[in-house]
Amino acid sequence: MHDGSYSFLKQLLETPSPSGFERAIQDIVRTWAKRHADEVRTDRHGNVMAVARPKKKPAGEVPRIMLAGHCDQIGLMVQHIDTDGFLYVQPIGGWDMQILLGQYLTVVGKNGPITGVISRKAPHLLTNEERGKVPLFTDVWVDIGAKNKEEAESLVRPGDAATFALGVREMRNGLVASPGLDDKVGLWVAMETLRLLHDKALQVEVYAVSTVQEEVGLRGATTSAYGIHPTVGIAIDVCHATDTPGNEKKQLGDTKLGGGPALFRGPNINPRVSERLEEAAAAIEVPVQMRGAPRATGTDANAIQISREGVAAAVVGIPNRYMHSPVEVCHLDDLDRAAKLLAEFCLRATPEMDWTP
Repeated sequence: MHDGSYSFLKQLLETPSPSGFERAIQDIVRTWAKRHADEVRTDRHGNVMAVARPKKKPAGEVPRIMLAGHCDQIGLMVQHIDTDGFLYVQPIGGWDMQILLGQYLTVVGKNGPITGVISRKAPHLLTNEERGKVPLFTDVWVDIGAKNKEEAESLVRPGDAATFALGVREMRNGLVASPGLDDKVGLWVAMETLRLLHDKALQVEVYAVSTVQEEVGLRGATTSAYGIHPTVGIAIDVCHATDTPGNEKKQLGDTKLGGGPALFRGPNINPRVSERLEEAAAAIEVPVQMRGAPRATGTDANAIQISREGVAAAVVGIPNRYMHSPVEVCHLDDLDRAAKLLAEFCLRATPEMDWTP
């Protein structure tokens, strides 16, 4: 992986970005994108759009290709501070409480980040009934070490957000582990594609978009796609890797870390886009893994496809183990290959191409 691009990836993964609190990470995206784009702009929703345009404008209407990776991650929101200074939180996005218990958190307070831990009563003190059920969010609390409510309120207020304690850990064989790989790897791929296209002979406009609020309803993709009005829209998101115990390949398909990006087929996917992604992969010898998606994918492509009069949509998946946990795992080669594939796809696109199924 390109050294500067890897540093950019680490910056993304080390910056908290719960849905609705994406400003800090979007500042990083804007700084990176300005080096490689012809235009960088931010809409009122907070989506960042970096545009690469043809050096010579073709005659007639120029098609627009939108590459969307969402910058937000699941998080927690402070709802209540009790008299002893403990915080009670509610989820932003989809959480597994059993994974959350006992984790270190970073609470983004009034004056900056605060370390916290989330817990409940020690196992020795639980009743038989409590041991046999998954706790609710009202049964657990966040301890930030405050002496009392007054001290906690001087640091935190209701509506502040928290994430898992962030950090990237390198593993063997090109793997990395980190919270928030969903979907900062997709965002990285969109922006790395932009870097690869810099000064190349494009015949279309490419919009690399860092979308917001995907985890709470694909909201940023809805608004940015309406504003861009793309011809083609490709969501880059994580997908479940099935190369671990307990995953049912008969249900999910066979997808391995390091096997290349996943290309999806199904009603959320325009067949012409799918075919041309496969052709681009073959042309530069990038391995891909095919996946079926029998319904709306739950990615930004779901919102992009039905924007305005309809968009030719697709999904490029980055295989991910342990999604929505503090130990998500991806393979760096899959990120690189996805960016190269999308750059080739964009370079092969012409104004004459028909995207009608």
